[in-house]
Amino acid sequence: MVRYVYDFTEGGREMAGLLGGKGANLAEMTRLGLPVPPGFVITTEACRAFLATGSPPEGMAEEVARHLAAVEESAGRSLGGADDPLLLSVRSGARISMPGMMETVLNVGLHDGSVRGLARASGSDRFAWDSYRRLLQMFGTTVMGVPAARFEEVLDALKRRRGASDDLALDADDMSALTGAYKDLILRETGEEFPQDPAEQLRRAVLAVFGSWNGGRARLYRRREHIPEDLGTAVTVQRMVFGNLGADSGSGVAFTRDPATGRPGVYGDYLPNAQGEDVVSGIRNTVPLAGLAELDPASYRRLLEIMQTLERHYRDLCDIEFTVERGRLWMLQTRVGKRTAEAAFAIADALAQEGLIDRREALSRVGGEGLARLMFPRFDASRADEPLARGVAASPGAAVGAAVFDSVEAARRAAAGERVVLVRQETNPDDLPGMVAAQAILTSRGGKTSHAAVVARGMGKVCVCGAEELVVDTAGRRFTAADGTVVEEGRVISVDGSSGAVHLGEVPLVPSEVMRHLETGTDPAAGDPAAGGGLVAAVTRALEQADSVRRLEVRANADTPQDAERARRFGAQGIGLCRTEHMFLGDRRRLVEEMILARSPEERERALAALLPLQTADFTGILEAMDGLPVTIRLLDPPLHEFLPDRVELAVRVATVEARGERPGRRDLELLEAVDRMHEENPMMGLRGVRLGLAVPGLVGMQVRAVASAVVARRRAGGRPRAEIMVPLVGDVEELRLVKAEVARVLAEVGEESGAPVDCPVGTMIELPRAALTAGPIAEEAAFFSFGTNDLTQTTWGFSRDDVEAEFFPAYIDRGVFAASPFETLDEDGVGRLVRIAVEEGRAVRPGLQVGVCGEHGGDPASVHFFHSAGLDYVSCSPFRVPVARLEAGRAALGDGGDGG
Repeated sequence: MVRYVYDFTEGGREMAGLLGGKGANLAEMTRLGLPVPPGFVITTEACRAFLATGSPPEGMAEEVARHLAAVEESAGRSLGGADDPLLLSVRSGARISMPGMMETVLNVGLHDGSVRGLARASGSDRFAWDSYRRLLQMFGTTVMGVPAARFEEVLDALKRRRGASDDLALDADDMSALTGAYKDLILRETGEEFPQDPAEQLRRAVLAVFGSWNGGRARLYRRREHIPEDLGTAVTVQRMVFGNLGADSGSGVAFTRDPATGRPGVYGDYLPNAQGEDVVSGIRNTVPLAGLAELDPASYRRLLEIMQTLERHYRDLCDIEFTVERGRLWMLQTRVGKRTAEAAFAIADALAQEGLIDRREALSRVGGEGLARLMFPRFDASRADEPLARGVAASPGAAVGAAVFDSVEAARRAAAGERVVLVRQETNPDDLPGMVAAQAILTSRGGKTSHAAVVARGMGKVCVCGAEELVVDTAGRRFTAADGTVVEEGRVISVDGSSGAVHLGEVPLVPSEVMRHLETGTDPAAGDPAAGGGLVAAVTRALEQADSVRRLEVRANADTPQDAERARRFGAQGIGLCRTEHMFLGDRRRLVEEMILARSPEERERALAALLPLQTADFTGILEAMDGLPVTIRLLDPPLHEFLPDRVELAVRVATVEARGERPGRRDLELLEAVDRMHEENPMMGLRGVRLGLAVPGLVGMQVRAVASAVVARRRAGGRPRAEIMVPLVGDVEELRLVKAEVARVLAEVGEESGAPVDCPVGTMIELPRAALTAGPIAEEAAFFSFGTNDLTQTTWGFSRDDVEAEFFPAYIDRGVFAASPFETLDEDGVGRLVRIAVEEGRAVRPGLQVGVCGEHGGDPASVHFFHSAGLDYVSCSPFRVPVARLEAGRAALGDGGDGG
């Protein structure tokens, strides 16, 4: 029989899939003997059953009743009892942390008959009525669907009447009045009374948390973070402990290391006389965690002991929520904390140096996306004006954008291509769409543990919180700085998430320390961790570890000697794609025009002869930059009309001349005739690739002669050139056979002329489904395969990338057709299956067949893992993504037993 409810004493962190992250970690802390209020977890299986049928699974209610009775017995109180009521918190908790996305209901069990009993038991009328109004607000929003803003409006109106700056200035009578106003609001908005039965409150709260799994915010967050839709959430039901009982009580959030930088120390926020939701919401500015040492030294010392215990036990940064109830410390949650990219590398490296984890595990805890963020530029402090304001540096990075003051406007402007910074007093889960759209988040309230900070770090967004100097007027759509400067919506600001500074206007950027190190091999901040030296060392050690374990080679896509040199500095092991069409642009375009307009073989030969020395020089420079490493040179791929003037522009030019009664120039007429002749409705499927080489006499010969001549030149200069020739867009083995014969003929000619044989392996790009499905016969002629995954994705899906990405991809992602664009992360089920078929069938014919990928998927972290599992030999990507691919290739090797010691 399926169980749907587990006591905290029955679980552990290994049960996160069933109990959710929150429940599993509460069980783990209970197992460790830490002070955790008793409770139980309703499983993710129960949630999935509810979502499938609309009803709780059979037997769940009875299990909940049994576990509730056990909590009541341990507390010596009954749920909602009239004299000294037991109150419960009801919280969501999926296996993967979704901060702020799911719902919470506190103080379940309060009603008109128990609120006075709570007042007598606690000795505080204000506390009792404050707790009741919080229940009404959370239950009304989460369970009964009243917009949260309605409750805030009632509270703000009361504070204005009382002249109160925050809710602490409201007394017991105010809280009692607020409770009545909230009940009236619920009835007015829903037509239903707030339920007075504690058991009914619990039942409805649990089902509402289940239902919140499919709420709009939660779905948006899961899509952005690629969290599976079918996990479901567990529900944690726990005895309430209260941080709002007076000056000797409070709530806080702590991190065992700085989640922004990874530095060790005491980090977090504490809010006296407050419940936990107040801390993360940012409605009042907190005090630093160290402030608890003065307010309650004993609780502070105990908290530090527990923090050390948890970090040692989890062997990672821990994010901890706690409450102090009249001098007694209680642990309400722990989890492996969200962190910035900088902190991820620093923490993994530090834990490895401390011996808590080995280098293998340290590598598994960092990622290519994080490394890419660390390579982004930062603000040039030497060229920045005095900051407009300073706040808490909650999530590092440099971001520039127009200030906007609500989520809807942020999303609207971002969709139109504008960079924006979302500015709020504090954020809440309803702000998620705007946070996703914005370059940065800026708030005037909150700290490193506020909703804005936690969500921004999880998404890799720049964030500055608690900029108290700013007066944010969201209704007026502006903010005012301490010096009186008013920033209206739309005005550009710069937000520095590394220093907490906010500047007016756009601050210039400089390369990051990590990028500078990768480019030059030097560490500008060596020995100075505060300046980034520690981070550079951590990144360096992670890359060294990845290089020591990875099986995949990492090459670069490079078309110039300069790009090749940069790629080599970044650690590239060769060039996987050298696109020769890029060598025909600029001043050389006219020579290509001459070749296209040639009226006789002799004219075409003259044009090709003019191109030959230029191509030879190009290849010579690239082979020199990559001396000793393979350079895969792709023969001309795009259709020739791309080298001609624009058809409309040319026609207008000719028509304008004719309208003046003049005769157009001969060249313009010839070009227009050629453009018309070569016009194609779908050029991607037209005369390009191998077809071009077979249809235009002499083109393949010229390019191959240039490659061979460059090889000879480099050998004579003492180099070790390793040129490979790649034939694009092959769909049938006969096409490859014909081009290969031409290549062999030209190589033999150059070898005879130079007096030394020239041997360049000839392979092909697999970028058509037919090529993948006939890989066996093609492998009989090809020395290597290289998957052109951009075109293979287009031809498999029937998409023209340039036409469809902006048209309907956003809608496809929103509606769940795509988890991510198939041009960014490889479609493993479709395109990936073709890759696997081609690898298997190609190597069945030619066991030593070398196989790589040269589309930009070669630098995408998730796709690199797929290519590793598919058995490819190398990935190739743009030079700037080479370090990312190196790191991910190493991480992929860990998954199949690669030695990470």
